[in-house]
Amino acid sequence: MSDTPSYSRVQKSFLKYQHVFVLFAPVLFITSVYFAAPTPADTGSGYWLEFWWLFPVFMLGATIVNTVGISGSALFVPFLIFIFPLFAQPLTPQTIVKVGLISEAFGLSSSAVAFIQYGLVDRRLALSLVAGSIPFVIGGALLSFVIPEVLFHSLLGLALLAASYLLFTADLGHGDHDGSASSDADATTAADGGTVALPNDPGKLGPAGVRTDDDGTVTRVDREGDDYTYTRSGYLRRFANYSVGGTFQGLAGFGVGELGIVSMLGTKVPVRVAIGTNHIVVALTAVLASVVHVFGGGIVGGHSLSLATTPWNMVVFTVPATVIGGQIAPYVSNALETDTIKNGVGVLFAVISIALFLMAAGGIL
Repeated sequence: MSDTPSYSRVQKSFLKYQHVFVLFAPVLFITSVYFAAPTPADTGSGYWLEFWWLFPVFMLGATIVNTVGISGSALFVPFLIFIFPLFAQPLTPQTIVKVGLISEAFGLSSSAVAFIQYGLVDRRLALSLVAGSIPFVIGGALLSFVIPEVLFHSLLGLALLAASYLLFTADLGHGDHDGSASSDADATTAADGGTVALPNDPGKLGPAGVRTDDDGTVTRVDREGDDYTYTRSGYLRRFANYSVGGTFQGLAGFGVGELGIVSMLGTKVPVRVAIGTNHIVVALTAVLASVVHVFGGGIVGGHSLSLATTPWNMVVFTVPATVIGGQIAPYVSNALETDTIKNGVGVLFAVISIALFLMAAGGIL
């Protein structure tokens, strides 16, 4: 029991200085890649600086997708299919998904920590959804090694078309809290200095107060003092969505975020809590899918992808870009109308899906 206060202090210190820890992660990653990753012989500065221009592109993409709460690869994969070949050699579908997943894993992890700091992550929901998605993510990732490129483009187009529809129909506005905590005259002081109407809970992930009543009603207060009331019912509906989304997450690098956010909104989880919790789910499934994409080729006897075939000179720029974009996203989410961003992304998805269907038709003909 004596360890609990120490753990709580470490947790609060980490969240207080999370920007430092999160931004140190890509520095450690780049250093490890530079000194330890298997790269082509005689690599010099030309090799490592070849794709510097990916940095601003991926930072902008990471900011957009993390603001809406969807998978980064939903933008990164189409970009690598259509735009990247205009400036460099085209990549194979497996390599495209791998680059997207590795970049997404860092970006979403960065943004997830930021949302945890805001007190907008439901730990119990996140862990149950990740656990249910695991076999589908692994299965989808292994499937990506053996499906033909034409089928890959067709499935990718289908996933983007579905994501576009879901974005247009989902209500991602910010008016989902009561705000009563911030106006309560009897509010108490939380550990982070904010005023909340609930006691500080040592079992939570973030600095906000959270309480679960006997009837299953959850009341959560974020660090700004806004409160959210909901229940965790609807596990079967969310499992159905996350199983399909998990398969596409492993196959194409996205899907679990788009279907997941809609399923949580459909089961009455407040939108900001849904977006924050979804970041944890997508980040962990992206890490899992990345590992399978790096090492799984030999398991299924398909295209063999290994550490040596990873385009390290690309990810050394895409990883720090997505980490920075992930940190920016919560501030953009508070400053802008999310509906404006998600409608724009929905239109982009629809256009890209049509282009993918045309590519697939051309491959068949």
